[in-house]
Amino acid sequence: MVDTADLNIWLALGAGALSFLSPCTLPLFPAYLSYITGVSVKELENDQSLKVRTLLFTHSLLFLFGVSLVFIGLGLGVSYLGQWIQGFLTGETGTFLQRIAGIFIIIMGLFVAGWLNITAFMKEKRVHFANRPTGYLGTILIGVGFAAGWTPCIGPIFASILMVAASNPTQGTLYTVFYVIGFALPFLILTFFISSTKWIVKFSGIIMKIGGIIMVMMGVLLFTGQMSRISSFMLRIIQDTWMANLG
Repeated sequence: MVDTADLNIWLALGAGALSFLSPCTLPLFPAYLSYITGVSVKELENDQSLKVRTLLFTHSLLFLFGVSLVFIGLGLGVSYLGQWIQGFLTGETGTFLQRIAGIFIIIMGLFVAGWLNITAFMKEKRVHFANRPTGYLGTILIGVGFAAGWTPCIGPIFASILMVAASNPTQGTLYTVFYVIGFALPFLILTFFISSTKWIVKFSGIIMKIGGIIMVMMGVLLFTGQMSRISSFMLRIIQDTWMANLG
């Protein structure tokens, strides 16, 4: 038997990657790199020298550090809130919170896939700096500002992870950490292949629809309490495959 946390971790990891590959983030990726490094987009795409690559990687890590401060901080807060709620409610509290989270994730999945219009989520709220903060500390501040802002794609996806964290407070921070890892991995990979972002942008709409469908499916599983059964089924397949290979 395996805990639903195992599957939720993969859900959080995928949600992080989906947030980065969303139409709200990916097309702006070169501009963000240019903003935090002070190097033009054209130079970033054409200059592949070690100096530029080192500059990109360093500022990318610091930017992601700033992003993670906000995301993980929110995850910690929601986890404590979930524990507080469970401390004051009795009975099937865990099941109740899971069902609420399931409903929320279904709604957000429909929104992310483009099948549901929620006007409030379509309004972007971002932190803008009158003057670009310079230096390494400035890059961290820009990351904090990016994470603190609200975009139509990242907001609903991350909010879904926070709902899952609230329904399982003991694992909430872990889910948020894996969300950050999922966001950071494609960010760092494309930092070294910045010229490849153009063709990925073409498929971002399809990626979002697939991601939205997966979110709806996960929401249904969470609401119906079938997540643990799916986790156990997947674990058995892995174990059987492993044993067969050993044989």
